[in-house]
Amino acid sequence: MDRYERILTLHRLLKTARYPVTLQHLKDELGCSRATLYRDIAFLRDALGAPIESGEGDETSIRYAAEEAERFELPGLWLTSEELAALLALNELLGRSDPGVLAGALAPFRARIERLLSDHASGRALPIERIRVIASSARKLDQAAFRVVASSLLNRQRLKFRYRARSTDALTERVVSPQRLAHYRDNWYLDGWDHARDALRSFALDRIRDPEMLDESALDRDASELDAHLASSYGIFSGQPKAWATLRFSSHASRWVADERWHSQQQGQWLPDGRYELRVPYSNSRELLMDVLKYGPDAEVVSPVPLREEMKIMLQLALGAYQEPR
Repeated sequence: MDRYERILTLHRLLKTARYPVTLQHLKDELGCSRATLYRDIAFLRDALGAPIESGEGDETSIRYAAEEAERFELPGLWLTSEELAALLALNELLGRSDPGVLAGALAPFRARIERLLSDHASGRALPIERIRVIASSARKLDQAAFRVVASSLLNRQRLKFRYRARSTDALTERVVSPQRLAHYRDNWYLDGWDHARDALRSFALDRIRDPEMLDESALDRDASELDAHLASSYGIFSGQPKAWATLRFSSHASRWVADERWHSQQQGQWLPDGRYELRVPYSNSRELLMDVLKYGPDAEVVSPVPLREEMKIMLQLALGAYQEPR
């Protein structure tokens, strides 16, 4: 443990202690010599202004003065190397999954974290390139549009924009009260209250054009309503569940599926023959069936019957594309 982390640990031990802490206990916790402990205590008291005092009539224990303990905190940002590494990994995730959207705003923060980590490593350059984030199926996003949408959401103002639906390619003008921004499968979505339709809707940010923040305040919907409409069923484009799908996976695919989170309310069980059965609620069947299709012959839609028939039609159409002469 380096000095930085010893000071942080020492502060936390004294801050949370209800009674004076013995020097022996502090030495054991910090894993340092008695001389090093004395130097750290002196630095914490003299340089950082910690309200350290000896235990009542006991020179072998110390504590924070009771009247000042609640108010005193270490100046600046004090984090362990593990916490800094976790923050840097998070920053790498944001920067590489959405280059330009958030990376620019976080650049100063990233530089500071890297300097702090370098200090922890005694000036040695850290191999940041060893943290890799590989985006999958991420669509191109207009950075300016993202900033307007995010500002409208955080400032609680209504948002006006043109929206071209991917399913119909129809272009419509919308005025919504932004409720939430969601990052789902490497893409951003806006959950909003559509005032013309008087209902909650989800919008893919990459399909939003010419967003404009209006002067009118946004209408806030209750969190429970948002969860019920947007999170109760399968996928980002959800709603009230229409039914529960029962899916079965081969013993080979089960090794992956059993550890996957498809839905917050999913139910799964191992079958006697080694297969895995998964039940999930769904509203829109298309996204669910696309996920099942990626497992090919290792997956089967068992029920309900309409969902099973829809899958059969999709498979027949796919097979037909290979039977036609090129």
